[in-house]
Amino acid sequence: MAGRRSLRRNAFIYDATRPDHEIGGMRLNPSVSKKNFLSMFEILIIDCPYTVMLNGTNEIIEATDERLQPGHYCIKSSTPQGKVFITDKPRALRTLSHIRTGRDEEFRKAVRERDGRCVIAGVINPDVDIDDWPGFEASHIFPLAGPRDTGINSCQNGLFMRAQIHQHFDAFRFSINVDDNYKIISFDSDIERVDGRILDPVCPSPNDERSARDELLRWHFRQAVLANMRGVGEPIFYFNLQK
Repeated sequence: MAGRRSLRRNAFIYDATRPDHEIGGMRLNPSVSKKNFLSMFEILIIDCPYTVMLNGTNEIIEATDERLQPGHYCIKSSTPQGKVFITDKPRALRTLSHIRTGRDEEFRKAVRERDGRCVIAGVINPDVDIDDWPGFEASHIFPLAGPRDTGINSCQNGLFMRAQIHQHFDAFRFSINVDDNYKIISFDSDIERVDGRILDPVCPSPNDERSARDELLRWHFRQAVLANMRGVGEPIFYFNLQK
């Protein structure tokens, strides 16, 4: 089943040359500052000079840490045509990453050993002493390409998290902004209350060769921006884990 991301929006984006035509938007949560908002346009907009303004005012949005407020925002290009071009680069499709092979089992164990907790919500397993991990899963940052792909199952491509949070991560409902101190940005209703948290530092530790790689986390963040903010947004596919 697929849901519509645009139904959750409270910030709407318009091209200044077509002020009645919505070209995107997002669901704002407390973590989204004006600086965060502008950085997302660097992913959405094909390279051209532009300014972002609050509709109906002359207020130009500046890159500050001030929280962005819900509203209607227009993008004004300073090119001769005056038009803003949104990238048409396709967003990667993915499914919930399940453990399939012995190599996947090794991946799960390696990520669990490195992280030892849900690195998104900070939940620590009370049964770690008996090596029982109910409801905890290893998630691939970059999606599985197939059971024979060896590199994709590197610990550097994994994060350990609660199962429900894993579903939201794979659906790009939230992501991690490496370039804002590893802040977690929720693009949805934030049921799991992870918005604004910081990724547990055990993951991106620069002194650990098993560390989750920044370039992979940046890839996931770019995909989340494309999935949630462009046009009406990409469909959300719901995962039913019942057997």
